[in-house]
Amino acid sequence: MSHSAVGTEKSPLRVAIIGSGPAGFYVVSNFLKHRDLHVTMDMFERLPTPFGLVRAGVAPDHQKYKSVTRVYDRSAKNDNYRFFGNVTYGEHISLEDLKQHYHQIIFTTGAQTDRSLGVPGESLVGSHSATDFVAWYNGHPDYVDCQFDLSQKEVVIVGLGNVAVDVARILCKTENELKHTDIADYALTALKSSHVKNVTILGRRGPAQAAFTPPEIREMGELEDADVSVSYNEAHIDETSRRLLEASGDKNTKKNVAIIEEFSEWHAHEKSKQLTIRFLVSPTEIVGDDEGHVTGIKLVKNETYLDEDGAIKARAIGEEETLPAGLVFRSVGYRGVPLPDIPFNEAKGIIFNHEGRVTDADGVVQTGLYVAGWIKRGPTGVIGTNKTDAKETVDHMVEDVKRGVTFEPASSDYEATKAFIFSRQKDAITYDDWTQLDQKEIESGIKEERPRVKFTALSEMLDVLER
Repeated sequence: MSHSAVGTEKSPLRVAIIGSGPAGFYVVSNFLKHRDLHVTMDMFERLPTPFGLVRAGVAPDHQKYKSVTRVYDRSAKNDNYRFFGNVTYGEHISLEDLKQHYHQIIFTTGAQTDRSLGVPGESLVGSHSATDFVAWYNGHPDYVDCQFDLSQKEVVIVGLGNVAVDVARILCKTENELKHTDIADYALTALKSSHVKNVTILGRRGPAQAAFTPPEIREMGELEDADVSVSYNEAHIDETSRRLLEASGDKNTKKNVAIIEEFSEWHAHEKSKQLTIRFLVSPTEIVGDDEGHVTGIKLVKNETYLDEDGAIKARAIGEEETLPAGLVFRSVGYRGVPLPDIPFNEAKGIIFNHEGRVTDADGVVQTGLYVAGWIKRGPTGVIGTNKTDAKETVDHMVEDVKRGVTFEPASSDYEATKAFIFSRQKDAITYDDWTQLDQKEIESGIKEERPRVKFTALSEMLDVLER
């Protein structure tokens, strides 16, 4: 098969997409805009369901953010797209397998693990990753058996991004606020009998450096049965931060700072739960009892300073305190996971790449291999950020096709590829299968006045599909 013919009607470009979150779907929609290029795309997902963090990461009480799946669904209905769920790269299919069937392979696997705090006591019982908790209450099949001791009264969350805010909000909400969401049934039951009374979020720098967004932080002041409090001293930003903020014209950060300052003026304590937001503190140790259970967290107070690169950093000023805590959640960032046979930058937690073309550690471009999303750039931005990120990579992929620089698959027969995948994983789930599961979840939801009732076990899903 001659290279020059790739991308024509007779010889379509065959692309494998590994990962079905926003980045993967924006790869599909970007390719579909190249109307002169004939392309067929197969998307592989290790979970039985598509949409990545939109399904398993976005908070159940934030349904509006999930409506983006309608756009992905439109892409998925294209005749040149196929979905293979419950298929794991590196287990069911290898890089060599994919090279036999595709001209190009793009990895959009996100950032699946969290960063650790690196303090003593992090492995005590009751110390958890916030991402595990989020996956648990969202019904992620890998996390349904996780245990979180909600009989504890005091919870501390380390980190000041939207994930930390989500965890705090879910812990502070009443059953009434949660029962009409698509939270996993078992999580709703557990949270209903929760004894959590005091939730504290910790940030190492000031309000002007917090990573949450204005709608998320404003919501903290609108909870049915939880008061929010911020100490006046910690809420007011230092002169350097104020000067930089004025110069930057960053509207969102200005809103964040104004909301936090407003919270510091509130002194209501009528509600049964207390949510405290702290700034300028860093954990130095998670403390435990003789049985190895978390009992508290040691903090050191910080001050902010300007480093030589003009960034606001935090440094300890020596004052220490210990907060009581029976549960600690860390939420200090995500990182990518290495993939078999793909060059991985351990320091940054991403695949080595230049503008989406995979490279080796020395920067040499690896033919036919590409990345998009968090595994390309690190865990930054919102869902929509992945659209421009995917466009950059897809543009390079199209350039490479025109230059004739692709893999040369032994077989690019559309049906033969499907047969090969099912020979490796008989329980692969197609998009038609997913549509069936989706309808069932929504039907179950209607009966309970909820957006959907999620399937959380693969076995349940296969039963519905009569496998």
